[in-house]
Amino acid sequence: MSEINSVGIVAPQIAHFNAPLTLTCGAVLPEFDLIYETYGELNADKSNAVLICHALSGTHHVAGRHTAEDKHAGWWDNLIGPGKPLDTNKFFVIGMNNLGGCHGSTGPASINPATGIPFGASFPVVTVEDWVNSQAMLADYLGITTFAAVVGGSLGGMQTLQWSLAYPDRIKHALVIASAPNLTAQNMAFNEVARQAIITDPEFYGGDYYAHHVVPRRGLRIARMLGHITYLSNDVMGAKFGRKLKDTIKYSFDVEFEMESYLRYQADKFAGEFDANTYIRMTRALDYFDPAAAFAGDLSAAFKHVTAKFLVLSFTSDWRFSPARSREIVKALLDNALPVKYAEVTAAHGHDAFLMQDAHYHAILQRYLSQVEV
Repeated sequence: MSEINSVGIVAPQIAHFNAPLTLTCGAVLPEFDLIYETYGELNADKSNAVLICHALSGTHHVAGRHTAEDKHAGWWDNLIGPGKPLDTNKFFVIGMNNLGGCHGSTGPASINPATGIPFGASFPVVTVEDWVNSQAMLADYLGITTFAAVVGGSLGGMQTLQWSLAYPDRIKHALVIASAPNLTAQNMAFNEVARQAIITDPEFYGGDYYAHHVVPRRGLRIARMLGHITYLSNDVMGAKFGRKLKDTIKYSFDVEFEMESYLRYQADKFAGEFDANTYIRMTRALDYFDPAAAFAGDLSAAFKHVTAKFLVLSFTSDWRFSPARSREIVKALLDNALPVKYAEVTAAHGHDAFLMQDAHYHAILQRYLSQVEV
């Protein structure tokens, strides 16, 4: 299905902004770039635009391939294309790399025009609110007044929630998938361990490792291994690896089990393509997001001025962003008499289920999106 209904060869574009952006932390970015890709055609009245908000390690490359030889399609390619749930015959879909990212948008590894060297540790801490504000600037750049829908999974779902809160007149539908209204203490703890693994790596150099021409690979590897364990369910890990040995037991601390081999492979791959400064900022943005905080912890009060229609989806085996967290969102929406549809999808893949091509999950999305008017 992915290849038959692919959006084909796509090319990223860069929007440059000279207008200053004041961040939640008080810092000001005088100028910045946002890299993005689009799929489908924007209609005459620009009413069919859909924004995809990416998760922690996501990028602007959401669908299609960059070349005919490209072995890897965009990270949500199974969802986007002609005849797919996000049908590009109907919608104009936008994917972008968030501010502070490491795939083309201005981030810690970018050159600071004021100094001529990478921002490094001087790049400010960004929040979900900052990302949404910069996304609104990209919408303005593209001439899009209102999104037919904003869609996101995990951290992307938090951005979708923030869109409905910050720009209620600019979003008609919000699709919040495998997400939560804030992080639990346990989730914050996972993030802190990951950050400490990076920050205490001898080659981190306080975030200015670029000048030393090194990468804090050890810290990044551990952070990725820890994160990856939390994205999978025990059932999937058991079915895929169990206690299978790589070879005969060697009574060593090298790779003995297939699970170890898999984690090390994922860690090495990630450390070779993701920036450590971006990682610690993305996890911090997750920690800070809490729209109810300004309302004495009352999430229902936070949604008082929201006007969007919602689809909220969770997955039974997702223990990092459990269905109970999605139901908190649903309750807050219903408390405000907002239109919301909720589905708890039976799936074995844990948190990563939102990325998988699951027939039931996709059927729910397809049915909902088919009723979105453009």
